[in-house]
Amino acid sequence: MSPRKIIIDTDPGQDDAVAILLALASPDELDVLGITAVAGNVPLHLTQKNARIVCELAGKPDTLVFAGCDAPLSRKLVTAEHVHGKTGLDGPTLPDPTMPLQDQHAVDYIIETLRAEEQGTVTLCPLGPLTNIAVALQRAPDIADRIQEIVLMGGAYFEVGNITPTAEFNIYVDPEAAKVVFACGAPITVMPLDVTHKALVTAERNAAFRALGTPVGVAVAEMTDFFERFDKEKYGSAGAPLHDPCVSAYLIRPDLFTGRQINVEIETGSDLTLGMTVADWWGVTDRAPNATFMGDIDANGFFALLTERLGRL
Repeated sequence: MSPRKIIIDTDPGQDDAVAILLALASPDELDVLGITAVAGNVPLHLTQKNARIVCELAGKPDTLVFAGCDAPLSRKLVTAEHVHGKTGLDGPTLPDPTMPLQDQHAVDYIIETLRAEEQGTVTLCPLGPLTNIAVALQRAPDIADRIQEIVLMGGAYFEVGNITPTAEFNIYVDPEAAKVVFACGAPITVMPLDVTHKALVTAERNAAFRALGTPVGVAVAEMTDFFERFDKEKYGSAGAPLHDPCVSAYLIRPDLFTGRQINVEIETGSDLTLGMTVADWWGVTDRAPNATFMGDIDANGFFALLTERLGRL
């Protein structure tokens, strides 16, 4: 079976970096057509740079990287340096990239690629705010029917929120974009906090990354060393959740995840619950299901896959 064609839309971010590394380490399953950067965890000039740093760390400098939207559809950008540090990749010391940034805008690349490839063969993998994907859908509504699947990290139900009491960061940064994406009609699979908060980098799991003894293994260990301090203090957890690699892992090993096909709506009108993913987990409304909302993960299987694949780079 040929590898699945994907576009990774991202705002790196240490956990985004690990998601990219996992995808690039899995060419038998995933064909990374390109990586599109969006403003999110840090501003765009850093996310596009960080995406290229990660590609070079992986030994994949031929990967196409595009810069996209530098602000949400209609709001001021909210960033997360308090979690990821001033560069977004604080922790390891990594050299500036030498590989080029592509001239084409990320949104144009997404539209062009979906139109050029056979219908239903390209999966979009958003790991940050959904601005690039929403703008592409607004400019070219015809691409919605051409998307194989949108597999995204964002939202929450039982875990509720991590940037406000009711909202997860990626959705909160651009709720209007999320509303566009969830209404587009393409198949959507969601990796919410309910799943990602179970993918904790414990001391033992981080030691396994470091024990790989490779530049990638050591860099990943140093990244999680850095950003786990925030989550440990906030949640009292045993380590930091690896949110975004759940997207890459799902594409490689969907059997590691379980969830339900439900309706998910995005709150855009309330100051109190702005960016909330209103997930009808219990089926109490008559709203039609529009997403597969994951609820659980085999964490040991996930970390075994991640460690093995990182060891390939």
